[in-house]
Amino acid sequence: MKSMLKQTCLLGVVLALVFGLVVTLAQNGKPAYKPKRINRAVELLADGQPIYYTGSHTGTPGGGGDAAASFEQGKKDAQTYADYISYDMEHAPYDIVGLTAYMKGLVAGGPAKSGHRTPAVIVNVPVNGLDETTVRANAWMFQQVLAAGVHGIMLTHADTPGAIRAFIEAVRFPIHKEGVGPLLGEGRRGEHGSGPAAQIWGISAQEYEQKADPWPLNPNGELLLGVKEEDKYALANLGENLKIPGIGMAEWGPGDMALSLGVPSGRGSIDDPRMQAARAKVLAACKANHIAFLNSLSAADVIEMIKEGIMVGPASQQTAEIGRKFTKRQMPW
Repeated sequence: MKSMLKQTCLLGVVLALVFGLVVTLAQNGKPAYKPKRINRAVELLADGQPIYYTGSHTGTPGGGGDAAASFEQGKKDAQTYADYISYDMEHAPYDIVGLTAYMKGLVAGGPAKSGHRTPAVIVNVPVNGLDETTVRANAWMFQQVLAAGVHGIMLTHADTPGAIRAFIEAVRFPIHKEGVGPLLGEGRRGEHGSGPAAQIWGISAQEYEQKADPWPLNPNGELLLGVKEEDKYALANLGENLKIPGIGMAEWGPGDMALSLGVPSGRGSIDDPRMQAARAKVLAACKANHIAFLNSLSAADVIEMIKEGIMVGPASQQTAEIGRKFTKRQMPW
């Protein structure tokens, strides 16, 4: 009898604690959120929500070739307000050791406030998409950053459809057939990087090979691939470039675009008619091909940008919060 009484009391305490937690969450207005996907950025875009990132061209998050510092920075960045972290290797050193340590740090510092194991990480790889030959010769860089467990890659100076095709093929496992046809060949990625990447994602290597495919080409894919249409050569091929299956987002790269078009760089460059025409052309092509358009955002213009159709952008926490409130976003941040 006493044993049953103790069990009953213990059950009552547990139920009270659970009830108290539920009440507390409800009172705070932030009920527990259960992620639907591994890649937070893809999850949001699939729900029609804009995404906001942090990062710059001034250096990689860990930086300096110090793996320990990269790991600690990853632990800190795991709680970022941003939906994804732009990890630069285009202008900063190509440092796979630092990137690998950073990804492990994100896991150690997680989960993110949204419940995801880590924020998404998208790498600017130092491979310019000048032509198909250039991309195929440097595709080993894509293989290495993916093996570190990142969630996406940006192809810089994506100038030709052949270059973009080679990029998409390089990051895909050949088991995936979505989109394979006249515009896209089968994947060329090998399986030996699956194990380390799967550990970062918190799944088995077999599950990783099923999920590590470009979204939205593969509705179940968890990789977000982007292209930078950031010069006059890309503009000339834009109609064909953005038809290649597998692209999730694209940007017009105003800094490099200005240099390419002969527009003096600086704050006023985006107001030049040539720049305005370039931006409009890339935005229209993105809309026509159902690709998320990336553009800079600020607290003063984020709402207007969203109304215009911008779905991706670098943003401060203040800017991101304004945008999230405007679109009535439900996922916590």
